[in-house]
Amino acid sequence: MDIRRTILWMIFSFSLLLLWNNWQVYNGKPSLFTGATQSQSTEPATTAANGSAAAESQGHVPEGIPAPAGSSTAPAAPAQQEPAAAVAAEQINISTDVYNLVFSTQGAQLVRAELLKFGDEEDPTKPMVLLDNEASSTYLAQTGIVGAPQGSSFPTHLTPFRLTSTEKSLTGDTLDVVFEAEAGGVKVIKTYTLHRGRYDIQVRHEVHNQGDAPISPSVYLQLTRDGNDPPNTSFFYNTFTGPAVYSSEHKYQKVKFSDIEKNKASYVKQADDGWVAMVQHYFAAAWVPVEERARHNEILRVSDNLYSVRTIQQIGTIQPGEQQTIQSKLWLGPQDQQAMQAVAPGLDVVVDYGFLTIIAKPLFKLMTWIHGFLGNWGWTIVVLTLLIKLVFYPLSAASYRSMAKMKLVTPRLQALREKFGDDRAKLNAAMMEMYRTEKINPLGGCLPMVVQIPVFISLYWVLLGSVEMRGAPWILWIHDLAAPDSWFILPAIMMGTMFLQIKLNPTPPDPMQARIMMIMPLVFGGMMFFFPAGLVLYWCVNNAVSIAQQRYIMHKLDKETKAAKR
Repeated sequence: MDIRRTILWMIFSFSLLLLWNNWQVYNGKPSLFTGATQSQSTEPATTAANGSAAAESQGHVPEGIPAPAGSSTAPAAPAQQEPAAAVAAEQINISTDVYNLVFSTQGAQLVRAELLKFGDEEDPTKPMVLLDNEASSTYLAQTGIVGAPQGSSFPTHLTPFRLTSTEKSLTGDTLDVVFEAEAGGVKVIKTYTLHRGRYDIQVRHEVHNQGDAPISPSVYLQLTRDGNDPPNTSFFYNTFTGPAVYSSEHKYQKVKFSDIEKNKASYVKQADDGWVAMVQHYFAAAWVPVEERARHNEILRVSDNLYSVRTIQQIGTIQPGEQQTIQSKLWLGPQDQQAMQAVAPGLDVVVDYGFLTIIAKPLFKLMTWIHGFLGNWGWTIVVLTLLIKLVFYPLSAASYRSMAKMKLVTPRLQALREKFGDDRAKLNAAMMEMYRTEKINPLGGCLPMVVQIPVFISLYWVLLGSVEMRGAPWILWIHDLAAPDSWFILPAIMMGTMFLQIKLNPTPPDPMQARIMMIMPLVFGGMMFFFPAGLVLYWCVNNAVSIAQQRYIMHKLDKETKAAKR
């Protein structure tokens, strides 16, 4: 009993601490745990983004390319391009049915990407901005060619490019956006091919050797981002934001910004396949190089609060007057698992369910199948919760039956407690004797529930990580299942159902434990004010069904008890 009381006190105290901390962060005050919220550290990003148009503000050019396995040499480091930085860059606006994109002629890099089918977190009437190059937000997609002889440089993401295509709006199924640049005796034609209804962009680099000697260049594909959390990040449910690397051998590897700062980043650097990405809640940007070439991956700190992840591939030897083409793909969009899996093997794992993926993946597929019939994600959550409760009904019935028996003997437990007082040894012996006589297993109400915990945690992460919930309405006042309930109706229902569940369960013999149990619905209900409505809907349905099942089992047990007394 002492252990249970201690655990309950710890849970209660920590819940209050989390609730107070989140309120502090919500009001713009420093976190109790981190000193200052990460989203407040925009000054370094501002400095990095608006510095004197130097290389640091736009990401770092690779200074040396490690040779792939089996190679004895590496391309020479490119010279720093100060003249390029001084050239005023032009902004090129491109639109499709899913994007509003802005390219910069400096490096032909993507400096802004608006996702037209997703509303902004703070103003849903505006499109969600993924890539950006503002003072408070830096997130860029960049490429370049390196490996020039000492003292010269090839076109990189700092080199002035010129737009050679004319169409700036998608009218057919595809749109080519073409840029050209020349430097170091090399001409690069960079082509972005946009597709109707798709978030994968084909990127083609044509490298022409205009010099009089063979060259062995490499192409780098780079994502540069500040270390700020996305808007409306919640303290109560943590989702990963930062770079990631994938290969078939080492699988999915996430790297925290804090590990980059401490030079503790661990990831695969040499691979024959895979991709690199920047991941945040619901969305991702990823570079997918051509699969049949070896690549070198790098994650680095560019400047204060600015980081890059890139992959580098050797193109091969290009003779004078000849050219070679290398293909790649750029994903900019939602974490749509089906579409991402079609782009590259393993790309769908950016929707990270952790060690419970083996359970969460089938749950998501079942959820998608149900949605195909209902067409509403809110009702999909309701039906999925009902199906899970139905599958686990035998375990739940055993648990509720055990708790019902415990509730019947609660008065006798209280009498034993009053009889033996502080004599713990005699009290425990008397309780065990009573359990044997009544054929009650004290753990019978817990063990069946423990078996279900992995499934419920998996469902929690499925609902939390599914971009399908974002902007999806349910009924009446619920217009976005990924946003908190603005009317607090679902959290209030959850608190009410939790109170009912506590009333149906045996009252703890310790008065202090009983009081804590009655306060817990208020604590967890308060936390639910900050949780997505879809998650709270799941808990409400789960609680309501649990109450119905428990009432049914208790009624059935009462009938059996009365029949046995006749």
